[in-house]
Amino acid sequence: MPTMIEPKLISGNANQPLATAIGRRMSMHRGMEVSLCDARVERFNDGEIFVEVYENVRGEDMYIVQPTSNPANDNLMELLIIADALRRSSAARITAVIPYFGYARQDRRSKARTPITAKLVSNMIVEAGIERVLTLDLHATQIQGFFDIPVDNLYASPIYALDAMHHFKGKIDDVMVVSPDVGGVARARDLAQRIGAPLSIVDKRRGKPGEVAEMTVIGDVKDKVCVIVDDIVDTAGTLCKAAEVLMENGAKEVHSYITHGVLSGPAVERVSKSVMKSLVITDTIQPTEAVKACKNIRIVPTAPMFAQAILNTWNGTSVSSLFDHKTLGPIYEGLYAAE
Repeated sequence: MPTMIEPKLISGNANQPLATAIGRRMSMHRGMEVSLCDARVERFNDGEIFVEVYENVRGEDMYIVQPTSNPANDNLMELLIIADALRRSSAARITAVIPYFGYARQDRRSKARTPITAKLVSNMIVEAGIERVLTLDLHATQIQGFFDIPVDNLYASPIYALDAMHHFKGKIDDVMVVSPDVGGVARARDLAQRIGAPLSIVDKRRGKPGEVAEMTVIGDVKDKVCVIVDDIVDTAGTLCKAAEVLMENGAKEVHSYITHGVLSGPAVERVSKSVMKSLVITDTIQPTEAVKACKNIRIVPTAPMFAQAILNTWNGTSVSSLFDHKTLGPIYEGLYAAE
């Protein structure tokens, strides 16, 4: 088997700008070009997906960059078919870089006779020949246990800590981190500890699925700069309602840090008309033109962190070092001033 000299990237159609940015960052670190592997991922007239890799990948360490975002089924099948093409082409190792892991919200049986689709998807990924998964802010960290292969789950909170210390400089003492529900307290507490801020919770009770009947703020948010922290914003109904409730309880202003901007349906319009001064998301899901045009939505890049994580995986060094915002500081140098 030939020596694995450099890691190789390949991308599906889900988020090629992110894949290109990761390659660009890796090129900076390596001092040599790391470009996307020359391949085509197309669809036949009946919707079937076809993949052809034009470069020799025999004995190579391959990284497939492919979030399984909307359309989730198409993007998932692209990931699996690319993996199969690489495996049949004798790639030495195949790692799936899945910035946004679709179906993660179906991680348990919430009612009788319902599936655990996240487990089914993990089985499919393993069967396709993928040997390692690299992802960001899984909806439930226990999903790592669904896989029988190594899973590195990175966290957005170190990036958000850098962002918050930069954008709230001079008023960080007024910041209050808010969890939009009881289930997200651990995620919100993580950011609160990093920036030295207190923690509050918005307790929500649903009347029926899709509707929030009542919201109660636990904690004193009067005259505070409230920062809502969560992993997914979908239709943004609950998020915008939580922002209104915080303002009604005396908050000075409301901002949000949400990792994955699904932003489906009326989400962008809701955010643009909401009382939130800013919604900060990452680029794990390729933003639409409407998202990019929205004045109070800001996008922070994940390419620097993913590039470093891929290089650490490739050369056998620690990925957990990226859990510390102080370690990420130099990686994001230029985007945020040193704090």
